[in-house]
Amino acid sequence: MHAATLTPSPTWRDPKRWAWLLSALFPGLVWLNLARFEHSGNVLWLFVVAVVVYGLIPLLDALLGEDRANPPPEALAALEHDPWYRNLVLLFIPLQFGLFIHGSQLAVTHAGEPWVWLGLILSVGGINGVAINTAHELGHKHPNWERWLARVALAPVAYGHFYVEHNRGHHRRVATFDDPASSRLGESLYRFLPRTVWGSLRSAWALETGRLELQGHSRWSWRNECLQAWAMTLLLWGGLVLSLGWVLLPFLLMQALYGISLLEVVNYLEHYGLKREVDARGRPVKVQPEHSWNSNHRVSNLFLFHLQRHSDHHAHPSRRYQALRHFEQAPQLPSGYAGMLLLAYCPPLWFAVMDRRVLAHYDGDVNRANVQPGSRWAGIVQTL
Repeated sequence: MHAATLTPSPTWRDPKRWAWLLSALFPGLVWLNLARFEHSGNVLWLFVVAVVVYGLIPLLDALLGEDRANPPPEALAALEHDPWYRNLVLLFIPLQFGLFIHGSQLAVTHAGEPWVWLGLILSVGGINGVAINTAHELGHKHPNWERWLARVALAPVAYGHFYVEHNRGHHRRVATFDDPASSRLGESLYRFLPRTVWGSLRSAWALETGRLELQGHSRWSWRNECLQAWAMTLLLWGGLVLSLGWVLLPFLLMQALYGISLLEVVNYLEHYGLKREVDARGRPVKVQPEHSWNSNHRVSNLFLFHLQRHSDHHAHPSRRYQALRHFEQAPQLPSGYAGMLLLAYCPPLWFAVMDRRVLAHYDGDVNRANVQPGSRWAGIVQTL
């Protein structure tokens, strides 16, 4: 590739270039709250992240609105190859681990103090949940060392099999009835959670078993990427428990469960009710922008490495976050992910807001949607 190809366009510069620091520094900002708590003893510092995620970011999304602008085609190559953006993703991980280790120390120091533990779970577990998105960004890239760092970022929440299932399972089956990470019309978050957690685990194990058997290896081989990822968690958690004591183990489990729940609620809203048509051979058609819910709300995107431009991600999984584009034909969420979390936690509100959007997307034809068996929509499908 010629050097000129990698030279930024003289007529366009990324207006969000410096704003992406919000994604990279998010764990560092939360880590500062732990330091403030340790210095002042005021437990309220540990709840700042929850106020920001569930209150401030949705409010700013509503006030600042959307950014549907795309980088011009001639700037994409330079934008993709600019090391600034990859370095921001890499910066997230040492800050994440610094927060995780410091939070673990505080959990042991304040064992038996429920409000401190709750604040630490929200702070540490919350960032480790956001780190799954950082792992998602790294895990799709071609350099092997980036994919290994993805598994490192997943270690604090013991969810390393996500790397296997997401890349080789979800991206193949997305917006189909068989995908454990694609929620269905009429399916509540609380019915989705056990299905996606257990289904993703089973799928990841089956994918690795199949891959290794084709190569003539046992599923219990050290080559099993699920076992490799879980071994990282065992080493990390084991080292912390040996250093700080067994009292830490319940905290590690609770912060992991909260972090996992953040990932899975995002999975819930990304493809809700959307379904790929089947072709003449009975196979799902190629993934298109209309098979993912998008959001261009500015602030949530700046905290999540552009995760909300989900349609372009599924079309081009290896494309780096800064170059992801908006598509007009993609269905749009009414808020950023932070605001949508609150709706998902309350199924009646979620159904009231989202079901009509799914139907509008399919011109009122519920047969075209991915419908949850046993829901009221399933009864309508059966009578049509």
